[in-house]
This record gives sequence, C-alpha cells and structure tokens, in this order.
Amino acid sequence: MRVFVTGGTGFVGGAVVRHLLQNGFDVVALARPSADFRQLHGLPVNLIEGDLSTIGLMRKAMQGCDWVFHVAAVYAFWGYTWEQFYESNVQGTRNVLTAAMDAGIQRVVYTSSIAVLGPPRTGETADESTLTHYEDLVGSYKRSKFQAEGVAQEYARRGLPVVIVNPSAPVGRADWKPTATGKVIVAYLNGKMPAYVESHQNMVDVEDVAAGHLLAAQKGVVGERYILGGENMTLKRYLDILSEVSGLAPVSRRIPYHVALAWSYIDVLLAKLSAVFRPVLRPVLRKGYFPMATPDAVRIGKLHSYYDSSKAQRVLGYSPHSVKAALHTAVEWYRANGYAPKK
Repeated sequence: MRVFVTGGTGFVGGAVVRHLLQNGFDVVALARPSADFRQLHGLPVNLIEGDLSTIGLMRKAMQGCDWVFHVAAVYAFWGYTWEQFYESNVQGTRNVLTAAMDAGIQRVVYTSSIAVLGPPRTGETADESTLTHYEDLVGSYKRSKFQAEGVAQEYARRGLPVVIVNPSAPVGRADWKPTATGKVIVAYLNGKMPAYVESHQNMVDVEDVAAGHLLAAQKGVVGERYILGGENMTLKRYLDILSEVSGLAPVSRRIPYHVALAWSYIDVLLAKLSAVFRPVLRPVLRKGYFPMATPDAVRIGKLHSYYDSSKAQRVLGYSPHSVKAALHTAVEWYRANGYAPKK
C-alpha cells in the first residue's frame, strides 16, 4: 500500500515514516528543500520536494496513494509570527486536505495535538470531550492548531475520510532539532537546569505516537479524534526519571511560578537584543540567543495538563509503553549524537 506523508523530516513525522516502512508501506514524503533531512537519511522513501502551499504538486504526488498522513506543522514558542503559524498550520492543512479530496484518498490521518483540548481542572483528567474555548488557549501555536483541527473536521463533514489524532508531549530518539520536551532533556544532561517550575503534563514515547497514527488509519472512525498519550506526571517526577536513567544528580530546587514568568520576559528581551546586536556579538553568539522559556511557555506549563488515552486504547487498540524506557532511549541517543557529554 502506498501512502503520502507530510512532516516526515520532523520528530513525530520521522517516527511515523519509520513505523510505516517497518509495516511494509511504500512511503511518499513531502519535504521543503531547505528542511533538515536527517530523519529520512538512508530510508527507502520517495521524496518530493515542496511545501504545504503547493496544492498542485501534492495532488500529483498523491496519485496512486491510498492514505495520507498530514503531520507537518510549525511547533514553536519563539521565532515565528502569527501569520507564519496560520499559513503553515491552518492554510497548510486546508491545502493538504483539498489535494487529498481531489486525489480521491481513501483515508487521511490528521495530526492535531492535546494543545487544542481544554485543560482539565486541577485534580481531573481531560479527554476528547473536554470543552475548549478559543479565547482561553495560550499562544499562537495552540490557537493555530485549534483552527487547523476545525478545518479537518470541516472536511470530514464534506465527505473526506479524516481521522484526527491528538498526541501529547513525545520523547525518544532522533529528535534532531530538539522539540520543547527534547530541550528539557538536553539542558538537564548539560547541567543547565538547576531548578524547575512545578507543572503537570502527559508524556509519551514517540514510537507509540507513530504506532497510534497507523492504528487510527486502520481502525479510527471518520471525524473522531483520539488522544495519543502516555503517562501523566509532574515535571519533578519527569526530572527524577531523567536522573535515574542518566546517572546524573536530581534537580531538587523549585522556582515559584511568578519568578519563572518574570525571568521569561527578561529572557525574551535578551533574545531580541541579541538579534539586534548579533553582528557585534557573532563571535560569542554563533547561533544566536534563544530564550529557554517564553511567557507563553511558562503559562502553558502552569496548566494542569493531564489527559486520558482510554478512548484510543479501547477503539484503536493503542497501547503506550513506559515513559522511563523512552527517556532512557532519548538520553542514550542525545549522548551518542553529540547533544550532551558521554556518560
């Protein structure tokens, strides 16, 4: 069976491509010419160079494909404007689904996020039915993904067989351009996380997320969404597990939320100043200065982000593995690839 994948050069998309290949699929992968191709290096994929604005190119590339996995998205808390989020995440989704409808695709899996789901009240766990209010969503990423999922639901109503998956925060190997969760791991392994802010989150093995995508294509109900999560845990527990699998000292100092929020504004200001004075500071800041955490990221961290994947387990047969094992894999991968000192 032949499938078309967007976002294959990304962390989740790369895992999806690997999982599809392991299960005998013929993969056509769309990627920007300027993308980092390390995710796809050595893999037997049919590479199509283009972006989400090229409807004609995607329509042509989808010919002969049975399924489409639309994983591509801008996921960041710094360095992008609202217009860029909208163009990639919202309009890009509309373009992919338009091409899929024109090409007569039999099944589309759209990669949304738990970011679009309403956070539960403290002490509770959210699921696919938890109400979301657009005005309560923090940051351009969340708001653009919320609108993009609305586009996917619109096309499902119009007859395109779209199934939606909502992954939580993935960890694992091959995070070449470290994601938000990956940056936490890298910072910790390099001794750059002396303290933490209390937060609650759901972590998942990226390989489980990839497996969930295939299960959604095989068993998902059109128009429905499925949370692909793993384990609910505090950031302190997450860091303690990192200590166990890495052999490094645990992080024991907690920073109050308001202190972290105040520092995030200073950190963003430093990043903006570094951009202005980069020609002067180039010998010191070879790659520029990027804030460790933006105000939006700190506000999101304060939310009680616990989620329930039982619907995906019941309907799809989704079965997430241990996050500790995924973190062990991630730590070994970052060390082996020069992101952190050897053990």
